[in-house]
Amino acid sequence: MNFYFKPSFSRLFKKLAHLQQAQVLAAIEALKTVLESNIRIEGLGLKRLGNDFWEIRASLRERILFTFGKETITFVMIGNHDEIRRYLKNI
Repeated sequence: MNFYFKPSFSRLFKKLAHLQQAQVLAAIEALKTVLESNIRIEGLGLKRLGNDFWEIRASLRERILFTFGKETITFVMIGNHDEIRRYLKNI
């Protein structure tokens, strides 16, 4: 499985504080673990948001939006619940 980070994701990631960046990276690693070993991890909050979009929790506030492709997971953005909802409404 390949991982691709859209420029929008990278820009938002760079704006986060170091602790938040560490939480995002930990959530992505947990997602990798779930996909590779099919072991469910509590607190990850993996949820389908419709069509091809999914989200996981980086923290109580921050969410990570991504899509599944055939061989690629594309990370789209980081934001709170309202920002993710707004993004999905505008596409």
